[in-house]
Amino acid sequence: MAGRRRASRHGVLALCLLLVSLVACGGKAGNGTARADVQELLDRRASAVLDRDRAAFMQTGALDWFENARGVPFAAWAYRLTGLHQDGAEATADVELKYRIQGYDNAPVTVGRTLTLSLDAGGEWYVDQEQPAKKSAQQLWDQGEVDVVRGKHSLVLGVGRSSAALHTYADLADRAVPAVSAEWGTDWTRHVVVLVPKSLEGMAGLLGSPASSYRGIAAVTTGETGAPASAPADRIIVNPDAYGVLGSVGKQVVLTHETTHVATRDHTTAATPLWLSEGYADWVGYLDSGRSPVQAAPELWRAVTEGRTPKALPADADFGFSGDATKLAQAYESGWLACRMIADRWGTEQLRAFYQAVGAHKQRAGAVEDALKTILGTDLDDFTAQWRDYLRDQLD
Repeated sequence: MAGRRRASRHGVLALCLLLVSLVACGGKAGNGTARADVQELLDRRASAVLDRDRAAFMQTGALDWFENARGVPFAAWAYRLTGLHQDGAEATADVELKYRIQGYDNAPVTVGRTLTLSLDAGGEWYVDQEQPAKKSAQQLWDQGEVDVVRGKHSLVLGVGRSSAALHTYADLADRAVPAVSAEWGTDWTRHVVVLVPKSLEGMAGLLGSPASSYRGIAAVTTGETGAPASAPADRIIVNPDAYGVLGSVGKQVVLTHETTHVATRDHTTAATPLWLSEGYADWVGYLDSGRSPVQAAPELWRAVTEGRTPKALPADADFGFSGDATKLAQAYESGWLACRMIADRWGTEQLRAFYQAVGAHKQRAGAVEDALKTILGTDLDDFTAQWRDYLRDQLD
């Protein structure tokens, strides 16, 4: 490595014996002194990231992803050593990384990282490699050089995409944010972070899931539902393969849908059924799109015209990405038309109030029923019957 001289294997082993007070040899967990030394190394590494100091980063070890992330506007970056497994002059460190993006994260994003370490000729720890911990998702800079585009209401981070393409995403997100605020209100961050990986496989890496789970899915939004305002910002993660085949209207609908999830997160809890959270996001997404119910709900239209009108609102299980594509489409379309019916018959303010009332319930059981009664003045049986009639009226 530039600026460092590495000892031979025999020299390192001898050094390990001489420095027995410093390190624990033989595959055992590192002692307190070694842990302190590694934490000090991690602190210097974190400072180098924040300072964008390449030379300082190289003094801590291999460059790895450093150059890839230099354009990302980090406001905070800190490592915490959670485990050290040492074998002579080599070690593996389990690390918790917390970082914030300037102007977008109210609290740190927390991820697991694994670092392989070794002692150099001077008896100092040196990072040979840093990568996502087992069962942890990749960060975008693990996949390549990150290009950054700032919009009025958005920050777009992309790998393997032209500046023009990333500006297109920013334009779509910048239109989505005020559109969502017009319906939901302004009591949310009113800005979004959009991640655009190079491929479907890159999207899957960012989500820590198999690519097959997201094939055909244009975008998803990460983030803990019902999280407080101090939680880190959601990330809208795009599947460039599926998103790229959409037309201009479809692309806008998708970005507005995902932005709605960002806006509504504080009121989306374990009590909120997916037909409501996804249906509301679609309702906002399709506003002003010019799409008719038949155009926007082709699978449900087919079912209704064939006399197979759904008997009940979709269950959460119907929204599984890895299941039947037709069933998945019908679930989304059903939720959208349920929310559209509320807006048409009770009004948009009542739709928002209904959403919030369901999310405020302490548990799933009774959440929808109580909100139907208190906000809409109806019950589940009557609401379902109205919804089925609405489907036939709009789609038949």
